[in-house]
Amino acid sequence: MNIITYPERNTWADLLKRPTLQTESLRETVLEILNRIKFEGDKAVLEYEEKFDKVQLNSLLVSEEEIAEAEKKVNIELKAAITLAYNNIRTFHAAQVFQGKKITTLPGVTCWQKAVAIEKVGLYIPGGTAPLFSTVLMLATPAQIAGCKEIILCTPPDKEGKIHPAILYAAKLAGISRIFKAGGVQAIGAMAYGTESIPKVYKIFGPGNQYVTAAKQQVSLRDVAIDMPAGPSEVAVLADETANPVFVAADLLSQAEHGTDSQAILITTNETLLKAVTEEVERQLAQLPRKEIASRSLSASKLILVKNMDEAVEMTNEYAPEHLIIETKDYMEISERIVNAGSVFLGYYSPESAGDYASGTNHTLPTNGYAKAYSGVSLDSFIRKITFQEITPEGIAIIGPAIEVMAANEQLDAHKNAVSVRLNK
Repeated sequence: MNIITYPERNTWADLLKRPTLQTESLRETVLEILNRIKFEGDKAVLEYEEKFDKVQLNSLLVSEEEIAEAEKKVNIELKAAITLAYNNIRTFHAAQVFQGKKITTLPGVTCWQKAVAIEKVGLYIPGGTAPLFSTVLMLATPAQIAGCKEIILCTPPDKEGKIHPAILYAAKLAGISRIFKAGGVQAIGAMAYGTESIPKVYKIFGPGNQYVTAAKQQVSLRDVAIDMPAGPSEVAVLADETANPVFVAADLLSQAEHGTDSQAILITTNETLLKAVTEEVERQLAQLPRKEIASRSLSASKLILVKNMDEAVEMTNEYAPEHLIIETKDYMEISERIVNAGSVFLGYYSPESAGDYASGTNHTLPTNGYAKAYSGVSLDSFIRKITFQEITPEGIAIIGPAIEVMAANEQLDAHKNAVSVRLNK
């Protein structure tokens, strides 16, 4: 890992840069695939599945028999873990249900909001180097609580045309039965445009590689909404002299093993801890099955020594990490000063893995500094809020004259007249 000591404030912008996604260079390839999906539907999806996932499929839809078969293949220990996680995720997100309240702004003028579920949503679950069945729970659970009428899921099959049993089990547990064997750009295109098998949705959720990211950005320009901009996953650990270097190293490595473009950063006020973490990362790395992936990720990761906690907090907010772990003696006080982060893990016993799987919070979070402006996925991500107003004769008599004056001064006479005809009655 790269070690930086006492960096000057004017160097932070370069220091905190992420590994860059070259989505511009992918644009031509992504556009070609999306256009074929748009005009050729299932035929193009099946051809791209053969090309990219190396599988010949007779049908894109996962059958009920396949779902039942998958359930038998998931061992009881994993079923229990998935169920525990599902219950916690459901409890946390159910508490976010919007309670609309009618407000009387003036006598006879009543306004309120109503939460309405997005009717059709599509969930993308990557295959790649790990079956992300946890992401199924994170997306499907709030979608069900919100009351989305149509929820579909796309995920790439293996070379035998099978979906990982844990993905299918998690989907069934979360109430999703319409699952399609499609990955990558072709899955995003199918959900954006609709095909003979895969219905068009109004909003697409889920992580993916740089091709999936580029495809989501492209279709979001005019065809469908997406959850948020996304990039490689990342973690920042904010630590002082009280932190356990074994814990800190484990937290950095748990992020680094996600992928070669992931980033892990330690920001600390203690040089002794920094040195101990450096040694501990090397020790733990040697024992990891995914050490090659983690090693490449660590080459873009950084251990940063700063002068004091004020500087550490300021640097953390500037970085705006997807995941932030605060391992300091006064972690609760420090957390109050954090304004830019996707999800925050407080204290020595709150690893990022808890939020990734089972504490209940959502792990679909803004990356690449977007935490400065975006929230992670929540129940609100699956709903829209519609405003209503009811105005009585008394109400229009009170606010009508003000509306007439404002409309006249904006030279919108029809707006003024819409009020005047009512006042004249």
